[in-house]
Amino acid sequence: MITQLTINNFAIVDQLLVDFTTGMTAITGETGAGKSIAIDALGLCLGNRSDASSIRHGADRVDISACFVLDDTPAAFAWLRENQLDEGNECILRRVINQDGRSKAFINGRAVPISQLKDLGQMLIQIHGQHEHQRLLRSDYQQLLLNHYMNEPTLLAQMQQAYRQWKEATRAYQQYETSRQERDAHMQLLQYQLKELNEFSPIEGEYQQIDEEYKRLSNSEQLINLSQQSVMLLDEADEYNVSNLLSSVKNSVQELVELDPTLNSVCNMLEEASIQIKEASDELRHYSERLELDPARVMQLEQRLSKQIALARKHHVTPEALPDLHQTLLTEFKQINQQDEQSEQLKTDITKYHQLAVEIATKLHQKRLTISKTLAKKVTTIMHDLSMPNGQFSIDVTFDENRLNEDGADQVTFLVSTNAGQSPQPLAKVASGGELSRIALAIQVLTAQKMDTPALIFDEIDVGISGSTAAKVGQLLRQLGESTQVITVTHLPQVAGQANQHYFVNKQTNGKQTSTDMQKLDNTGRLNELARLLGGDKITDATLANAKELLII
Repeated sequence: MITQLTINNFAIVDQLLVDFTTGMTAITGETGAGKSIAIDALGLCLGNRSDASSIRHGADRVDISACFVLDDTPAAFAWLRENQLDEGNECILRRVINQDGRSKAFINGRAVPISQLKDLGQMLIQIHGQHEHQRLLRSDYQQLLLNHYMNEPTLLAQMQQAYRQWKEATRAYQQYETSRQERDAHMQLLQYQLKELNEFSPIEGEYQQIDEEYKRLSNSEQLINLSQQSVMLLDEADEYNVSNLLSSVKNSVQELVELDPTLNSVCNMLEEASIQIKEASDELRHYSERLELDPARVMQLEQRLSKQIALARKHHVTPEALPDLHQTLLTEFKQINQQDEQSEQLKTDITKYHQLAVEIATKLHQKRLTISKTLAKKVTTIMHDLSMPNGQFSIDVTFDENRLNEDGADQVTFLVSTNAGQSPQPLAKVASGGELSRIALAIQVLTAQKMDTPALIFDEIDVGISGSTAAKVGQLLRQLGESTQVITVTHLPQVAGQANQHYFVNKQTNGKQTSTDMQKLDNTGRLNELARLLGGDKITDATLANAKELLII
């Protein structure tokens, strides 16, 4: 519930501090005194739209704070914890509006987006304005009220999820069908490209391998001749070869070593060279013996290389990259085939989620049918109490699968008959302004009892009501205040007299500036204010006596 409201420099308010308690609080004052200013300020604190025009003349900014205790608000407490904004058992909302029209929002001293202020505010308090009954004429609002009274948040959440899944599957399938022509054209291109590549079947690393083999085989004759010539020069020529010449040099150096042992290292180097030349000669000999002239293999390799080069040029890649391209196209082809399978899955999902949504909508329909009879009976009873003795209220709940939405498949219509023998008709066709106000009040009181919101504000919702009806309204609000904190701005003494606490709004001026304040009234002050509401500025013994009868302490 709300415990305190602090307002600085808002409209004609300079500074204002209001403490609230449990039960029912009445706010009264003269016409034009600004009875609704505190409600408007609280609305800003709950995330309503703001602008610089709300700043008091001569001030730099508006600063509004509202303090709530969370004992009876588990949803708000959980939200604060989830968003890491919790600060024990209290919650302070603050809104600051600057001259440039920009505003800042704070929850427990930490800056937050306005959207978070709105999300949290809806869990803390509900404000019902002067023209709330006009919303009652709309079918969507009628269904919202019935939902509140039905109090089935889990089933409604399931309905929303199933509906969204159905719409998402439908949207995905439509997108798939929209791109089918483009996808089919790409599929044909892939099939054409893959036909050649599949036939060729490029292998990773193959191009470099066969290119080397082709160069070797195509030059086999020259390789054989050159290797054999090298062997002859190294070791096999009759007159002069490297081995014989090196042997002669070794003999000469050996003789030198006998004369000068310091040349022994040279002799060793020549011996090693002789061994290396022998090994080189053997390697070349074996190499030339392994070489074969194979024109058929050369032609085969040449054709393979030519085909790979031609395909690579066709696809604008290097021959080495052709295997990667082949795999990429195969993957694309597979993905498109999988999309075709996905299309069938989407069709299945559409059917599955639609059936699920209809099943949940049917459950909601049955719940609404049952609860609508209970609500209609209670509203009718309150209508009788509010001076509509022949009034009959009913709710028509029509199931139509074709209008399936996040809220189900129901069309909810509030019907009323205000005169005996009159058949029920939609509210907009039958109810007068005063009757509509009373019916709206009855529904708001009944649905509020089912809401988790721990505080309710009624801003002059009793317009058009007077006399004994007003007394009944006051009793209803006081009764509601036993389970929910109720704050009501009213001009009716019959309503104000039922309050547990009473604030009087007073407007003052010094000729230059006007300001508004709120004073909490004691019992004497309440009597005088009720007398003023009854008889105007002139308070008599009769009006005081009447006020004393209305005052419930």
